[in-house]
Amino acid sequence: MTSSLTTRRTFLGASVGALALAGLAACADPAISPQPSGRILPTDPLVAEYEKRRAASGTTVTHRLSAAPLETSLQGRGLTTWGYNDGLNGPLLRAQTGDLLKVSVANDLPEDTSVHWHGLALRNDADGVQGVTQDPIAAGGRYTYGFRLSHPGTYWYHSHFDTQRERALYGALIVEDPNEPLSYDQEWVVILDDWLDGITGTPQDVVEELSAGMDMSGDMEGMAGMAGMDHGSMSQDSSSGMPMKHMLMGAESDYLGGDAGDVKIPVHLFNGRPPSDPDTFSSTPGNRIRLRLINAAGDTAYRVGIPGQELTITHTDGFPVQPRQADAVVLGMGERLDVLITLGDQAVPVLALPEGKTGHAYGIIAAGPKTTLSGRLPQTLGGTVLDGSRLKAHESVLLPPKDPTRTHEVRLTGSMMEYDWGINGRRFDPANPFEGAFELRLDERVRVTMTNDTDMWHPMHLHGHTFQLADHGARKDTVIIKPRQTIVFDFEADNPGQWLTHCHNAYHAEAGMMGVFSYIH
Repeated sequence: MTSSLTTRRTFLGASVGALALAGLAACADPAISPQPSGRILPTDPLVAEYEKRRAASGTTVTHRLSAAPLETSLQGRGLTTWGYNDGLNGPLLRAQTGDLLKVSVANDLPEDTSVHWHGLALRNDADGVQGVTQDPIAAGGRYTYGFRLSHPGTYWYHSHFDTQRERALYGALIVEDPNEPLSYDQEWVVILDDWLDGITGTPQDVVEELSAGMDMSGDMEGMAGMAGMDHGSMSQDSSSGMPMKHMLMGAESDYLGGDAGDVKIPVHLFNGRPPSDPDTFSSTPGNRIRLRLINAAGDTAYRVGIPGQELTITHTDGFPVQPRQADAVVLGMGERLDVLITLGDQAVPVLALPEGKTGHAYGIIAAGPKTTLSGRLPQTLGGTVLDGSRLKAHESVLLPPKDPTRTHEVRLTGSMMEYDWGINGRRFDPANPFEGAFELRLDERVRVTMTNDTDMWHPMHLHGHTFQLADHGARKDTVIIKPRQTIVFDFEADNPGQWLTHCHNAYHAEAGMMGVFSYIH
């Protein structure tokens, strides 16, 4: 049996009601079993103390989110799903650095939920991880998150409960710099997603199928010992008796180092809209546009570009980089990239191709009166292609030179055969989240060597911190790690609490590729 996050419901204690602590995160004592000794828990006074150290603008920005079932349609098919504020994209939240952001969440779903603020270095009791930083918000319950925003950039928020994110429980969070150094005329926030809920099944259906592993029954009996097989070479239409409704076979990406993903995706969305009904952004010729790109998908990396036009990459995961020109960029799940473009006098597509898969998503930038495209969309985006791991940090955000005072080795383990994804050979157990935790103390410089021992790529995410890749690499919180690749990164242990690290492939995380970076006294 997999250690799926769904089992969290079985051990969490009392649900959270409407709490508020003078504008700070409303959070009950986390229901952690067993209670760890020596760990700096979200309720530790140090968490509040370090929050007070963050720069404050004196402004409080408030928003409301309502998580609830909604009726919608995609590709001409009516469906019921779950979303925030009755939309396939949650509302765009904006604030500035130093602001206190307070978000009231109403849970009108038939089950528990929580909200994670992806990429933010925020107080631990606001991180939204049930069983680690808070109790879940019970069905019918209310909860107020409150935290200061310490760094500008492109971020997003999403449910961190089971596979809820794979419905429509996500949205963009933009933290503006009141002294923005970048020069541009307009910006367009773009959220990409791979969608199947209500079309081919539910995300939970996918979890159950994948968790069964590659059932070697029937015609596959003779392959029982082939746990290390390259499943990418197998037919998507196998009649071997293997359950194949959702499992994707044969999707290959040279860029990602092999298998592109695990799940068949019927439609790809661009700002909540399918290719049959593209989103359109109005502008004028000559304008300089900042595109804030967010990959909210569960199983799909996207290659994004504007055919025939060069992009200038300025930020990854909210932090500035040394500008690079590219014809296209690749974003793993959870990653963000900011790019600049200068418009001509024609309508142009912002095209997102699912890396190694079929289909596409796109939106249109209309520079002038014409809002339709000329000609057909290309099926490839070539030329110079970059992702966040290939960028260098801007000198303004480089970590100060310092030798590490603590090191950790993180190995990504598991296989498609058993669907037993884990870290250091251990699948995350929500009933015992601190088993195998990576311990650290405040004010240490932490160096992590992360090795992918699997045949799949993984977009790895660290909560509550931004790390710097080796050799003056980019500052990031989510990074693509290809099969058999090793990456090294450093971060400052300056945010006390208990912080999840996990693969941002939703199905790998559900199967157990999670761990905790645990501050201790």
